[in-house]
Amino acid sequence: MKAAIYERYGPPEVVEVRDVPKPQPGAGEVLIRVHATTVTTADWRARSLEMPAGFGTLGRLVFGVRGPRKQILGSEVAGVVEAVGEGVTRSRVGDEVFAFDGYGMGGHAEYKRMRETGPIARKPANLSFEEAAALSFGGTTALHFLRKAKLQSGERVLVNGASGGVGTAVVQIARHLGADVTAVCSAANADLVRSLGAQRVIDYTTQDFAASGESWDVIVDTVGTAPYARSRRALREGGRLLLVLAPLSGLLGALWVSMTTRHKVIAGPAPERPEDLRALAEMAEQGAYRPFIDRTFRLDQIVDAHRLVDSGRKRGNVVVTVLE
Repeated sequence: MKAAIYERYGPPEVVEVRDVPKPQPGAGEVLIRVHATTVTTADWRARSLEMPAGFGTLGRLVFGVRGPRKQILGSEVAGVVEAVGEGVTRSRVGDEVFAFDGYGMGGHAEYKRMRETGPIARKPANLSFEEAAALSFGGTTALHFLRKAKLQSGERVLVNGASGGVGTAVVQIARHLGADVTAVCSAANADLVRSLGAQRVIDYTTQDFAASGESWDVIVDTVGTAPYARSRRALREGGRLLLVLAPLSGLLGALWVSMTTRHKVIAGPAPERPEDLRALAEMAEQGAYRPFIDRTFRLDQIVDAHRLVDSGRKRGNVVVTVLE
């Protein structure tokens, strides 16, 4: 099968499309013929080892000290079940599915093997394979943090970095939960985030939300530029700061802030859970959540997809079509 391989850390050009052995499903596993996958910021970090401050050593321990331990990137896929292993009861050959394997990766290939009990769900009928492939990374992150914040209908939410893959998911899901959403992004992306449900947009190039005199119940920082020291003035009493992206110091300080102030800081990784994928599929079927796709590339153009993600200027999600 064809797969995008990287054998050393570095820029997009370290990725090459090669022929590799096709996996076979073992007991309790399914084999997905991949129609579409994504290149996310997680792929960028794993490929380049550019980590938030304080996580450099941990990054090498996780991904490989001397070189990549797992050489096929890609955590999100959508496709069709081609084969099933012994004991599989929930999936059948021909099922249209989407899956999210997190650190398991392996999605940038023509076939992806998954545990039947893992984060895998039926593809929403109203989404294309390309859209379904982009459901999970931003969607599960948004669900995790908004649940941890115990978001209530009617609360005011500010999303810093609202036009990215996670940000566009947070805007839609927060609106679905009944929140009043303010989006922080560039003026060029204002129409996009409004179309996703943001009631107000702040252009970060001309206005600092933290110095505006306004306050919010929940602030979601998806890009790492709104730590507690900056955001505290904009948090209402009992407000929650959700650090989707933060340096090690931010994670270590979260507990201290929560213990010593009337605010709560929530940080840390989001898990990959099958029930979250099913919840996202249900929201998609209801029309409440639809991943926004910036650009779609072919598998043989995957280096260009990595370049777009590296630029820091992607909007929403970058998708790679594997089976056209």
